[in-house]
Amino acid sequence: MTLAAPVPRRGPRRDGRFTAWAFLLPAVAYVVVFFGYPLAANVVTSTQDYTVKSFYTGEAPFVGLANYAAVLANPLFSTAVLNTVLFTAGSLVFQFGIGLALAVFFAGRFPGGALLRSLLLLPWLLPLVVSGAVWRWMFDQDHGVLNAASRLIGVGAVPWLSSTAWALPAVILTNIWIGIPFNLVILHGGLRAIPASLHEAAALDGAGAWQRFRHVTWPLLRPVTGIVLMLGLVYTIKVFDVIMVVTGGGPANATQTLTTWSYRLSFHDFAFGQGAAVGNVLILAATAFGLLYLRSAKATLAEAAA
Repeated sequence: MTLAAPVPRRGPRRDGRFTAWAFLLPAVAYVVVFFGYPLAANVVTSTQDYTVKSFYTGEAPFVGLANYAAVLANPLFSTAVLNTVLFTAGSLVFQFGIGLALAVFFAGRFPGGALLRSLLLLPWLLPLVVSGAVWRWMFDQDHGVLNAASRLIGVGAVPWLSSTAWALPAVILTNIWIGIPFNLVILHGGLRAIPASLHEAAALDGAGAWQRFRHVTWPLLRPVTGIVLMLGLVYTIKVFDVIMVVTGGGPANATQTLTTWSYRLSFHDFAFGQGAAVGNVLILAATAFGLLYLRSAKATLAEAAA
């Protein structure tokens, strides 16, 4: 009679690792398929001489960093970078400022406040193409409502879309209008999370409205403002459809940003390698800002825990 060998039992630690990897696998697969592969393909394309002919022959010679050198040497590169910076900074400053002011205003309770706040969300709910088309009509020099109003008060018509000086402010104004509801919603939620007892205690100590905002509201709202500004930055730096609908990057490249220039290189000039190179420059810039935010958030959490 022979005795059966004891079956080795898996430990609870090994089972825990297997379960953890099983939960992690869908997220890893999503990142690899929908983010990693397109990013890798874009990097590979930026190092190839990819033309329309490549679609038929499948041949795209490796050119190294030649596409990046061509993009950096292009006179339009500095214009696109400057327009991207001005568009992003101008949009963020006014979106956040107006959104914060409206969030503070709606933090108080008054009749019709919820209805009015809901109506302010309409620009955020509309498709960007629709918003861009409406603002393009409003900016029209001959039939637009803005110039009609300026004529009523005796001011001459402004060539919003045909002047190189006014075109960029026009698309910035459009993007500000679209982005205000996002800032309003997030900041209003942050304000509602601040205990009212803190404001009441500060008021009992004699603090005025500005002092309560500066010493109570703003410090407690700072983590939310960091999230709002970072999400707004990532969203604004890649805005494409609004600019294309309102100005198409013109006139004379006055509203050409890195996103619209990448599109123009790829699908207008059919220089797919250079278009991919511009796209990678934009990705690097957005990643750098994201890392700065994560570092700032980590420092804030460490300071709060200390």
